Amino acid sequence: MSFAFSEGNPVEDLSKLHKPPFDTNRLDRLMEEANLDALLVTSKHSIQYLLGGYRFFFYDFMDAHGLSRYLPFFVYIKGKPLDSSYVGAPMERYEKQLGSFWVSNLDLKNFKSPGFAAAAAEQLKRMNGGKGRIGIEVGFMPIDAYNVLTEQLPDAELVDGTFTLEILRALKTPEELELVRLASEKVVDAMLAVMSSHGPGTTKRELFEALRREETNRGVKFEYALTNMGVAFNRAPYDQVWQEGETLALDSGGNYKGYIGDLCRMAYPGTPDQELVDLLGQVEEVQQAARKGLRAGVRGGDIFEWANDALARCSAKDKMFFSAHGMGIVSHEAPWLMPNAVPTYPAYHRDKPLEAGMVVSIETELHHTGRGFIKLEDTVAIKQDGFEAYGDHGRGWNIAGQ
Repeated sequence: MSFAFSEGNPVEDLSKLHKPPFDTNRLDRLMEEANLDALLVTSKHSIQYLLGGYRFFFYDFMDAHGLSRYLPFFVYIKGKPLDSSYVGAPMERYEKQLGSFWVSNLDLKNFKSPGFAAAAAEQLKRMNGGKGRIGIEVGFMPIDAYNVLTEQLPDAELVDGTFTLEILRALKTPEELELVRLASEKVVDAMLAVMSSHGPGTTKRELFEALRREETNRGVKFEYALTNMGVAFNRAPYDQVWQEGETLALDSGGNYKGYIGDLCRMAYPGTPDQELVDLLGQVEEVQQAARKGLRAGVRGGDIFEWANDALARCSAKDKMFFSAHGMGIVSHEAPWLMPNAVPTYPAYHRDKPLEAGMVVSIETELHHTGRGFIKLEDTVAIKQDGFEAYGDHGRGWNIAGQ
């Protein structure tokens, strides 16, 4: 493919300065608390947030380019949001012509990670002299780019600013919550469609691909599906065949306009017997107990106390597991509620009050060696006076093939 850029008959450049699409006062306060003077943001998810949903289409699914990689930078100075700049690739000129950027300072001339870093350093020097404590996302900074920054910013102290950006994203706007709601509903609708059109004789791999198609048809970018049939607890897609009398669990994550829908629903080929009804009922009891008191101001750890009280009443409690985690642009983000989550991170919000606009995924699973893997996963948004559950349908035994 060619990367030549014709300047003939250009689309009218609609790019103009807009109000930043995030709470700059909140970001400035968080930076003050972390003693940060500026941010050099490199993760695509954080850049998406700071640019109001923008994600360059060409590198949406990959970063590799030749012997290097795509590495955009968003440069932010504390207290000076309108001075923000964006460093991108040449083909992002097309997005500039469409008015996709709210920032006016753009450098769209880079192909390799050292070049992106050098351009970001120049932007920072122009904006604040390249001095002070500069937050970077350490886990999203390749070493060749880091070396360029240390060489070109000798008067700056580069520190990890990931935590600040994660806390910033924890409180969702009404527009963000609507995207999480739609993502959740579309993922559940896709899972129910797969359950209704498939039954015994289908392989896990076939279910995986069917779910990919159903989510794609609903405008969702399929990310993953963890599937379980009967008592096989391996959740990867492979050629296991769904047998008569076996339960099916579909646990899928799909991305809708940058936000994750991540839920789990159950199916059975025929009318479930009373034991299965009771087992899923126990899972449901724990889920509802963990949700019932949610509202702004309750302690994050209260979720686990409510769930544990319900677990203690379950006859299958020795085979049950409960977890909860924040979600939004990525599937595990603030609020952080448990220290033994996968992946692990400090339970920063366990003893802090939840805030309106946070989104929490609540999961209860049962590993029954006789009847199989049984699970529900729900997505709930914290409101000032309660909560709202997204994609909350299909919670019982869905009959396969109907």
